[in-house]
Amino acid sequence: MHVVKEAQTSSRIEGTQTEMDEALEEDPEEIKPEKRDDWREVRNYVTAMNQSIAALETLPLSNRLLCEAHALLLQGVRGEGKTPGEFRRSQNWIGGASLADAVFIPPHHEEVPTLMGDLEAFWHNQEILVPDLIRIAISHYQFETIHPFLDGNGRIGRLLIALYLVSKGLLHRPCLYVSAHLEKHRAAYYDSLTAVRTRGDIGQWIRFFLVAIIETAKRGVQTFQRIHQLRHSTGEKIATLGARSANARKILDFLYNKPIATGPELSRRLQISQPTVDRLINDLLRLEILHEMTGKQRNREFWFRDYYLFFLEWNPPFPTPRTG
Repeated sequence: MHVVKEAQTSSRIEGTQTEMDEALEEDPEEIKPEKRDDWREVRNYVTAMNQSIAALETLPLSNRLLCEAHALLLQGVRGEGKTPGEFRRSQNWIGGASLADAVFIPPHHEEVPTLMGDLEAFWHNQEILVPDLIRIAISHYQFETIHPFLDGNGRIGRLLIALYLVSKGLLHRPCLYVSAHLEKHRAAYYDSLTAVRTRGDIGQWIRFFLVAIIETAKRGVQTFQRIHQLRHSTGEKIATLGARSANARKILDFLYNKPIATGPELSRRLQISQPTVDRLINDLLRLEILHEMTGKQRNREFWFRDYYLFFLEWNPPFPTPRTG
């Protein structure tokens, strides 16, 4: 859920309009046609994050890893024609309709390989006594300033933060994401980056970044504490089901990964017969662990509401009702 939340929020900073319940959906046929492009961008981000984290088990944090993530990010979506997985070979710009009225013009494309090589060396240079949080603050600024790709720089730049923290052992899992804070304070985010470029004020940017980390970490701790409490309370409820409790726990474990599901989906994924799943869903509805979200008698969807809402502080409080 943390990965999906980061993918949805980071993509929304770039203008996508995918809600959390849509981001959780794995079947494009369940997404309205006019929203599928945005949905694919979010799902690509989830794939890029998961595969990049897995790759860190055998690869160091590197430009190769970022390029592989970039290729996954742009696969089959807007920007797929902008050399996915490769550094740009032409000039780009930020803001404005052309170079003439651009807000910011990144370095010339011929400089990108050298600049990105320097940035990679900075990640691993142990002779530079810079705390890791300040090192990744500087790295994020530098990445966004180099703007090494023709598209997707913002999302890869924010992905870099989680990859760095995991690669240095500061996180065991990618569970600290600053995109929600950056979106909430988007103007200050851009202003702080600009302050370095225009006034050389790296201190303002680092202070902004560290506050983002602090606030995100506090929120993450609170969320995990609430999830722990929820697991305890729901576990006590499920224990009342006697012999059916083992399968009920399987359903609940699935819902911690995907808190919106249908009966047939649970039956197929967990390899439990449909009649058994139907009885268990009724049990979980009665115990108020599950809630029905369509209001229909057929093709019903159920959501693990109390868990789902932990991730929606800056989103609409409820999933979009399914009308199809």
